[in-house]
Amino acid sequence: MNKMSQEILNPVFSLLTFYVYSVMKRVNQTITIIILCILTSCSSDMGTIAQLFENKEYEKTIDKLNAHLFFNVTDVKALHYRARSYEELGLIKEAKQDYNRIIDLSPEYAQAYAGLGKILFDQKEYLQAELSLLRAVTLDEDDFEILYLLGRCQIMTGKYATAEHFLRKAKELNPEFGKINFYLGMVLAFQGDVLGTAAAFNTYVKYEPNHMVGRYNRGFALMKAGYLEWALEDFEAVLKEDPNHLEAMAKKGYCLNKIGKPEGCEWIKKAAQKGSGFAQSLEETCG
Repeated sequence: MNKMSQEILNPVFSLLTFYVYSVMKRVNQTITIIILCILTSCSSDMGTIAQLFENKEYEKTIDKLNAHLFFNVTDVKALHYRARSYEELGLIKEAKQDYNRIIDLSPEYAQAYAGLGKILFDQKEYLQAELSLLRAVTLDEDDFEILYLLGRCQIMTGKYATAEHFLRKAKELNPEFGKINFYLGMVLAFQGDVLGTAAAFNTYVKYEPNHMVGRYNRGFALMKAGYLEWALEDFEAVLKEDPNHLEAMAKKGYCLNKIGKPEGCEWIKKAAQKGSGFAQSLEETCG
């Protein structure tokens, strides 16, 4: 290339270089702005999502989360919100998929195991629920909900001693939660601790806002544990308050029948005629 050609091209190269530099600079600035907008938008979106969830607007929550997760596919907090929203809407298959996705992304995420455990418990798959909840409690041993549900689950799998352990730990975290005393009473009853059973059920009735519901539930638990005379007292107290309480009527008949009182069958037949499924299932025992 001759000297004249170089003199002509040099300014052109300089101009092109300046142009390319300017374009790249603008591109970098644009990318930076987009990233900042996305980060700001993410923060804003999660605040809105949390508010929608708290307001029980679960369908709107899911719509927002779907848009958010399109750009943030590994956001386990967002996946957790969506799983909970699916649960509230009864979309259990979708909820389980999200919980499993969370576990794949973050194997130490205790609430995902707890969420799966709750679903399995509600589906009466107690052994699988127990495994999931045990994993959850090893990751978060101070979560009331996990401890409480695990204790209840282990009642169903017959592990009464460890169920008592987890329920007592849960009670330490939330001593004012009355219903926990109901399950403690059941655990102690199955272990043969008569005095402990009475104390736990008495505490449950004290905390239960509807006294008659407390008395009926206590009677039912005592009946299941084999303390029929105590259960009978509760069913009679409920019937004194509400003579048409069908299930108290049926279970009073069951208790009387079991302890050899002939009037038990009269109560069973009366409750069966009024539509108690439990009483109808017992009619054959009365001939």
